[in-house]
Amino acid sequence: CHALLEQALSRINALTGSPPVYPTGGGFFRQMAIAELPRQPDLKRLKNRLYDEFRVEAPCIEWNGRHFIRISVQGYNTQEDINRLISALERLLQVNQPV
Repeated sequence: CHALLEQALSRINALTGSPPVYPTGGGFFRQMAIAELPRQPDLKRLKNRLYDEFRVEAPCIEWNGRHFIRISVQGYNTQEDINRLISALERLLQVNQPV
């Protein structure tokens, strides 16, 4: 679970260009963590589209003027689930980029 989550965070950071929220190799997370997203015009819509169009359940939150996605990886999650999340973000973040 930790390895899948670490990979997901790394891929999201590469996609968004955002720096990692956690220091590398420090054990600051286990199976749940956040990644920063570019500011979105409608964060709730992004969360809804993740689920409605891709069946990805991941809270999208705003904190201190910044946007984040929270990812939780459990024993039943697979590499395919992480790939689906990343593919969804690739599509939706392009569509939802602030104008």
